[in-house]
Amino acid sequence: MASQIFYATGKRKTSVARVWVSPGQGKFIINKRALDAYFPREIHRMKIRQPFDVSDTLGKYDVMATVKGGGLTGQAEALRHGIARALLSMDSTLRPYLKKAGVLTRDPRRKERKKYGLKAARRRFQYTKR
Repeated sequence: MASQIFYATGKRKTSVARVWVSPGQGKFIINKRALDAYFPREIHRMKIRQPFDVSDTLGKYDVMATVKGGGLTGQAEALRHGIARALLSMDSTLRPYLKKAGVLTRDPRRKERKKYGLKAARRRFQYTKR
């Protein structure tokens, strides 16, 4: 059982996280760096640990992940999504807890495209009266 490694993909905005979860001591390796080195903000680390907190498995599994695209917040949420999906493939009895916490749902929100004649997606140019 110790040699079992579970793989899942998590996504958020333009970030994609490839996640491998295996039984271990709770170590996180993201892009060949430690969790604290890659994500300096505590809020990002809390988001990443959320699937383990919800399923009561914190410190029981090691996580190895590669993350590409987007910013740190998008990457952290993509990683959270990937970890939740890997835990689900490992143990399907965790589904109600992960679903209730909302970590299995892929957040569909994206950046809206810029429209012609406007400064940004919805931002117009300043109106001049004279």
